[in-house]
Amino acid sequence: MAGTFSVTDSVELAVVERSGFIESRHAGSAVVLSPEGEVLRALGDTTTPIFPRSCLKPFQAVAVMTSGVSLRGEDAAIATASHSGTAAHVALVRRLLERESLPESALGCPAASPGDQVAREQLIRSGGRRERVYMNCSGKHSAMLLACVANEWPLEGYLDPEHPLQKRVLDVIERFTGERPAATAIDGCGAPVHAISLGGLARGIQKITTAAAGSPFALYREAAALTQAVREHAWAVGGPGQPDTIAVERLGVFAKVGAEGVMVMTAPDGTTVALKVLDGSSRASTIIALRLLAQAGAIDDQAIDAVQTELDLWVMGGDRRVGSVRATI
Repeated sequence: MAGTFSVTDSVELAVVERSGFIESRHAGSAVVLSPEGEVLRALGDTTTPIFPRSCLKPFQAVAVMTSGVSLRGEDAAIATASHSGTAAHVALVRRLLERESLPESALGCPAASPGDQVAREQLIRSGGRRERVYMNCSGKHSAMLLACVANEWPLEGYLDPEHPLQKRVLDVIERFTGERPAATAIDGCGAPVHAISLGGLARGIQKITTAAAGSPFALYREAAALTQAVREHAWAVGGPGQPDTIAVERLGVFAKVGAEGVMVMTAPDGTTVALKVLDGSSRASTIIALRLLAQAGAIDDQAIDAVQTELDLWVMGGDRRVGSVRATI
């Protein structure tokens, strides 16, 4: 059966240490690109395709933004978000839908409860129920629906890989990554997800996050607008306590987490990382990416140390911190 790289093609990226004992090890692969796009470092297999999962959201958002939908500021940020369903996030999603008087039932993502604990508890106390707008991909889906309206594409079946919208998304992915996907599947939110290499993913994300606002090409102007929106509205792309929001706010990087241990990150100078933790755990992906950027000279190690507590990487023994999740690359 076709699949991603194997255990033997991986390297250790992080460990979980408890009271001085290595309890677990996370293996995977990673690639680091210089600001000029050259491979500075390749760990493990970076050529075998992976499913980037939500790390495809920047490509999907740019596809929408170049299909006749104007998204700026918070609206652009929520379109590329894996949000935690706070009231502020839901308000942004509903604002997008209200542009074209679209009902929440038009969303093709599944119903969910808020990922944010406070928002989830408030929903329960109020007697509320799971809704599509609370799903962490609802911003992306709302933006996709707007692209359908703008182009008179059918709303019905907008998640089908053969739908004009999804063909547009695929074209944007191929343009930025320089790769034709090796496989297409259905992501957890119902949208198509395309398998590309970590090297291709890193190239594509770097082109998006280093695009010039004054480019003569709309594709790059919209990519620049998206990148600016993420950096200026980090709260919208994740939420309180979420690793993407913390990394963007505290360190000025562009960060996008994907399910199953995938992460992309670009430093302010353009140095870019793409990685996958093979066992699918995302608990170490942010700190791995940050340490790789620091080792490339793009971020100060001490600045990472200052935000590590916020990333909630501690291993607890009762009420005491007895260890941590730490990168070992």
